[in-house]
Amino acid sequence: MTDNRPPAIAAGEKDTLIAFHRYLREAIIRKVEDLPDTAARTPGVPSGTSPLGLIKHLTGAELVWLEWAFLGRDPFPELGMDVTETDTVESCIAAYRAAAARADEIWDSLDDLDAVSAREDRTLRWILVHTVEELARHAGHIDILREQIDGQVGR
Repeated sequence: MTDNRPPAIAAGEKDTLIAFHRYLREAIIRKVEDLPDTAARTPGVPSGTSPLGLIKHLTGAELVWLEWAFLGRDPFPELGMDVTETDTVESCIAAYRAAAARADEIWDSLDDLDAVSAREDRTLRWILVHTVEELARHAGHIDILREQIDGQVGR
């Protein structure tokens, strides 16, 4: 696994945050994409957290904030970390990439970081920073789980 560095970018606030957002998404995918399905499904800590469980959670996390909270759309996306025997690395990453593409479409259509969300007393800026924070936190979790599985380290 190569060690990808964070983006080197000289841009405005939104573009910088979006660049880190996309970097973290890809780092998360890279940590999981070459794992055997069984290893990716297996919880690495007593709470039951697994690499695929985190991918499944993140598949809905951004869309909860963008579509449900900010834009006011239904339904509320799934946020669970439950993994089934039919979940595969390939299927979970495909779902995550599809959700990320949808989120990117929304991010690209929104410019006013001071706009307040439809359902929450939060600005778009808060939502963008929060989703970067959530991705970073869960990327760290996946780093630890991956190291426990096979010793792989790096970004």
